[in-house]
Amino acid sequence: MTARGARDDPEARAAFREFVRTHHPDVGGDPAEFAAGLARFRAGRSEVDSERGDARFDAPIRFVVNRRGVAAVLARLRKRRRPPRVQ
Repeated sequence: MTARGARDDPEARAAFREFVRTHHPDVGGDPAEFAAGLARFRAGRSEVDSERGDARFDAPIRFVVNRRGVAAVLARLRKRRRPPRVQ
């Protein structure tokens, strides 16, 4: 596994997708074996997350307001500043 985690490791993601494709109960796999395999993958992921210390939740939260319609036009007009006409 990489330091970034199992979710970012292409080989681990490919192995997980292959496991799901072959063992999922909807495609004829055994439900008990599928549940056990999911538990193994989740256990490996939680070990990597605990090593990392869940640093992904430390980032600051930023809210963005997307104005639409008349509010957007007015906001753009307010932002436009023309240079003074004095020479």
